[in-house]
Amino acid sequence: MKKGAMLVTATLLLAGAAYAAPKKVDGYASLGVVAGKPGGTYTLALGDSPQSFMYYGVIDSNLQTLAQQMFDGLVEYNYKTYRIEPALAESWTVSSDGKVYTFKLRQGVKWHDGEEFTADDVVFTFEQIVMNPEARAGDAANFEIGGKKVQFDKVDKYTVRVTLAKAAPAFLQQMRTFIMPRHKLAKFTPAGGGKPADINSAWPTNGNLKDVVGTGPFKLASYSTGQKVSLVKNPDYWKVDAKGTKLPYLDRLEFLIIRDPQAQVAQFLAKNLDAININGAQFPDLKQKEVAGAPFKVVRSEALFGSPPHLAFNFDAKDPGLKKAFSSVAFRQAMQKAVNRERIIETVYNGLATLPGTPMPPTSSFYINTQKYMDKFDLKAAGEALDKLGYKDTNGNGVRNIPGGGELEFALTYGTDSSVWPPIATIIQDDFKKIGVKVNLKGIQSSTLLSTGLSGNFEALLLAFGDQPDPELRKPIWQPGGALYYWHRSTQPEKPGGEPNKKAMATWERQVYDLLEKGSTTVDAAKRKALYNQWQVANAKNLPVIMIAKPANIAAVSNEYGNFIYTLGVIPGYNPVPLIYKK
Repeated sequence: MKKGAMLVTATLLLAGAAYAAPKKVDGYASLGVVAGKPGGTYTLALGDSPQSFMYYGVIDSNLQTLAQQMFDGLVEYNYKTYRIEPALAESWTVSSDGKVYTFKLRQGVKWHDGEEFTADDVVFTFEQIVMNPEARAGDAANFEIGGKKVQFDKVDKYTVRVTLAKAAPAFLQQMRTFIMPRHKLAKFTPAGGGKPADINSAWPTNGNLKDVVGTGPFKLASYSTGQKVSLVKNPDYWKVDAKGTKLPYLDRLEFLIIRDPQAQVAQFLAKNLDAININGAQFPDLKQKEVAGAPFKVVRSEALFGSPPHLAFNFDAKDPGLKKAFSSVAFRQAMQKAVNRERIIETVYNGLATLPGTPMPPTSSFYINTQKYMDKFDLKAAGEALDKLGYKDTNGNGVRNIPGGGELEFALTYGTDSSVWPPIATIIQDDFKKIGVKVNLKGIQSSTLLSTGLSGNFEALLLAFGDQPDPELRKPIWQPGGALYYWHRSTQPEKPGGEPNKKAMATWERQVYDLLEKGSTTVDAAKRKALYNQWQVANAKNLPVIMIAKPANIAAVSNEYGNFIYTLGVIPGYNPVPLIYKK
């Protein structure tokens, strides 16, 4: 490390590297955060049973919600500014060329079973799990920079050095990744004699819950299959509040497994749940009850991390006619004209949503307005565009025909256990019918939408991905060949950890691939912004998916609790729950 090492990150300039352990949590007065008191139970809902307790073994939003409370990363977000702050790493330095990060770990941190947290755990987590291409929910692609794997080295017991082949301005954001215990998981990795894929079978829900240990504010206590997951306070948690009181304030978190959103609302009104995230469709009734004196408040905030829904067509559809149509930019542009975003915003979200970004949220500093590239709802124009492409109703039965044979008919897969997917699907089905496109609705559990997409077993699909403040954090989704680029799976590597199949990419996809690749290693802020501007325009013009709306963050919380800050529960490094207290 050079003597003139800089204390810098892509998003934050630190005035110094001295952070006390445990870390004091304050500075959120503008968010209504005050010093709380210890004690109490806080009950929330899970949309379904967790598939596993191994965060990197399955892609599961329910597990992510639980993991947020049980594990920590080296850094975390400030709840107010979304800037990066110390977490398990109490400080760090970055070399003047931006390639070497040195993290000083917080001393005295313990795993839930009492074992000490050290540099061995950090190096193990990244080398054996996160960068393991066989880990189903790993992130190997984001830890290959400049054509080389990121290198993690233990300097001493409390120091980790990370070396990059090229400077990557958003790299520090990746350090929000949850750190896992080496002493519990080594046997499921090559480091302990296992195979790379073994990590996916670690910590099953029917296993010994005492093996599931983290450093987070709560630890796993019990699990009743299909009914409830219980977490209890970690008495050794490393954070304290501004007055020195140990966090978390709560003694216990209960997660009731309730699949139906309306049942969740009913349980909240019955006081069996203390807080719920809601959508615009549920807002009017709950707000009316609040105004009438119900013992809760409805909270709305600008949505950064929220998940905007999109419509995806399967570029690799099994039906040759559909495959040709869905792979065509002109076809997707025609279909976009038949997506009535304004109606969806007004009727499904009761106006509590905005037109979407493509696909950056409007609150991000990287966002540019690309609405001029996104066609307005116009069924006549949509029909005329399909006519020009040769999709005409040749037999007069009201359904257009695919050139060469067959009707323009496909299945639209959506989540039935939701208050927004069914009406969105119905609106799309109705409007597409008006232009001679037959849509057959196929309902499945919302928790299986992503896995269905990743399997390729769909023709069209309604899904939503969470937003992030920096485009780099969503490369696996939006970069062709990425692990979550499910609408064109043939661009993905043939083997885990391999190179993307660039031969399968359209010209515009190659452009997007290159823009995101350059953006991830361009240090100059203005040049980086320009690259991501081009990416957003390319997305808006070529429509890998058709973005529908950007819902607002809305939640309802019992008046018995203080310091409530909206959280999706699935964003690593964003966890205000330790600040919540029972009044």
